[in-house]
Amino acid sequence: MKQNKSEITIVGGGPVGLFLGICLSKRGIDCTILEQRAEPVQDSRSLGIHPVSLELFEKLGFVNEFLEKGISIKKGLAHNGKEVLGSINFDELEGPFNFILACPQFYTERILIAKFLELNPEGLISEATVTRIQQTEQEVSCWYQKAGKEYCITSKYIIGCDGKNSLVRKETGILFEGKRYPDTYIMGDFDDNTSFEDQAVVFLPKQGLIESFPLPDNMRRWVVKTDSYIDSPTPNKLADFVKKRIGTDLKGLKSTMISSFGVQSFSAENYFKDRVILCGDASHIVSPIGGQGMNLGWIGAWILATALFKIKMNPEKETEILSDYQKQQTKIVRKASLRAEWNMKMGSKQLFPYFRKILVQLILKTPLKRIALKVFTMKGLY
Repeated sequence: MKQNKSEITIVGGGPVGLFLGICLSKRGIDCTILEQRAEPVQDSRSLGIHPVSLELFEKLGFVNEFLEKGISIKKGLAHNGKEVLGSINFDELEGPFNFILACPQFYTERILIAKFLELNPEGLISEATVTRIQQTEQEVSCWYQKAGKEYCITSKYIIGCDGKNSLVRKETGILFEGKRYPDTYIMGDFDDNTSFEDQAVVFLPKQGLIESFPLPDNMRRWVVKTDSYIDSPTPNKLADFVKKRIGTDLKGLKSTMISSFGVQSFSAENYFKDRVILCGDASHIVSPIGGQGMNLGWIGAWILATALFKIKMNPEKETEILSDYQKQQTKIVRKASLRAEWNMKMGSKQLFPYFRKILVQLILKTPLKRIALKVFTMKGLY
């Protein structure tokens, strides 16, 4: 068995793990990322990058790479399938990034991998399957397999960025508690045959929410609320929902991704335990409606990297600093969860859609729009 050392080991090389690795490397903290996959994701997956994340990218020096690959959404429309109920102009936001950037995850991961490897050329170990973790008072060891061989890496901390089914969290015995909502959705990317161009549209017909967002390469993401979970989603099934509810015909268009999903809200009992720390979906899950999840992970990674740098400067305050990280991130996640629940309620099936129409018009055609603008762009969370 080959043994290695690293100041910090990050388990999970997705968007959050890679971003955390960049944050740590920029602060001069040695880290190694273990990633089970051989290559970055091949589909669009998470795509909404909010202004708060773009501000962090700018501080780290690579925001332009994202701006080159994504589409800037500066306006959102609320529509009931028959008429426009109101609009939000994101360019009314303060700051340089007065828009939401639509950037498919396959671009996001490639940009982050390139930036991490610039800072730490040997720091990413792919095709590494973590098998177990063992802690002592002063260090933590992580065993993983790669190409049929077993390795062990020893660190001061292990950080679990390995998603909602986190092995790191399970190995450490940290409880993950929450609930599953009855809400279900079908989602797909299609060629864009609409006239909306770079505008996002939220349709609110009585049968339930339809979201529509522009993507690069003249594609458009469609997300549709369904009455129950669809085990075998197809482009035609999604197209049938859209045609029936709002009249837009997607049949025959090229589709590059189709999936269905349910909604959960879970949080770890603790975000750290001895030498193990959790970040991203390993520590919390919120509803994907509103596109907050990946951005929440980046915010948490930034806060955690700052905390670890403080510990390096003041090791005697380790527990206090990590407790502050947990308190700050827990507060942010709680706010984001409430916002996500509101988004789901607004998009639910309605027996009396007239009342929702009046509420939406009240929000979007009065000073309340300023509040809605901040909510939709994650302003005020961090």
